[in-house]
Amino acid sequence: MAPPFGTRFSVLDHAAFAVLLLLCGFVGALGWLDAHPQHNPWAPLSLDDPSGWATARKLVALRSDPAECRAVLDRGAVAFAELGPAGEGECLRADRVTLKEAPLSPASPAATCAVFAMFERWRRQIVEPAARELLGASVAQIEHLGTYSCRRLYGRAEGRWSEHSQGNAIDIAAFVLSDGRRIVVLRDWKGTGEEAEFLRRVRDGACQSFSTVLSPDYNEAHADHLHFDQADRSFGGVCR
Repeated sequence: MAPPFGTRFSVLDHAAFAVLLLLCGFVGALGWLDAHPQHNPWAPLSLDDPSGWATARKLVALRSDPAECRAVLDRGAVAFAELGPAGEGECLRADRVTLKEAPLSPASPAATCAVFAMFERWRRQIVEPAARELLGASVAQIEHLGTYSCRRLYGRAEGRWSEHSQGNAIDIAAFVLSDGRRIVVLRDWKGTGEEAEFLRRVRDGACQSFSTVLSPDYNEAHADHLHFDQADRSFGGVCR
């Protein structure tokens, strides 16, 4: 015997209500993702977004998409200039940019867009907040040891090529504060004060952006600098 009409209507009504709930949930989820772009895989990367579920994939994508990387710099109001290719063979640098207003010393080094996009993200989200909180000052200059060097790892005659050979790395040696103080990796890393705490915090924070972060804790070759690069590491990043 067929169920009463009222029963049939109730079943259909419940089904429609369930579909409506699903649609509301979907719309709500989209709204939540719009409000939290760091978790939204479809939202363009912003240098000012905190790290989220989708951040790592977006950062990795910049390494092989220089055009999108330059768009990230534009969206972040980062002044930069595109440079033509240079070098050849293992030292060919097809993707080269320089930052026009970054507080780098020496000024205007050339590197891949991915390195400088992540440098700016690190500077804004990690370095400046750490300097204000721990040292009570802003960062006036970030001293580096270079971005490009056509060589193999550790200058060996054989073996893998350094990420510096393609300008895909930067070595940070010191930070000059707005009050004139200078925080030096070689001198201050092994200390116990605010300077050492600052250096460790900026090292740890760099791991949120760069695929490779090496510090004096890694080996003696890095005793005087923090090495950051954007190597394509399918197995995940390195943070030491």
